[in-house]
Amino acid sequence: MFPPANNVTTFDLRFKKPNAGDFITPDALHSIEHMLATVLRNSREGENIVYFGPMGCRTGFYLLTVNLGYGEVLALLKECIPAALALGEVPGAKREECGNYLAHDLAGAKEELKKYLTILNEIG
Repeated sequence: MFPPANNVTTFDLRFKKPNAGDFITPDALHSIEHMLATVLRNSREGENIVYFGPMGCRTGFYLLTVNLGYGEVLALLKECIPAALALGEVPGAKREECGNYLAHDLAGAKEELKKYLTILNEIG
């Protein structure tokens, strides 16, 4: 059970510059959603993860948390993205688990995650 909505912090995780013509493909976006949501929920901070999902504009994701500040989320992402990159398959991508199970791109997702991790590592 999560606390009231006023205790939830939304992090805007921009993988791409808005309106620059470079977007995450729908299949890679879908795979990142499965991969990173799974890793985040199973991380040391899993109880503080409310939601992780894609932006409709295909430029990034929203991460909703409780009890986590900017620095903690940055450190968590730097831990979780390598774990997602180590996955050999997209979790939850079977017909009985996913409403659009054919629309995945593991290689494309990993490429986007690598680029984003590079950006995060430049932040500090």
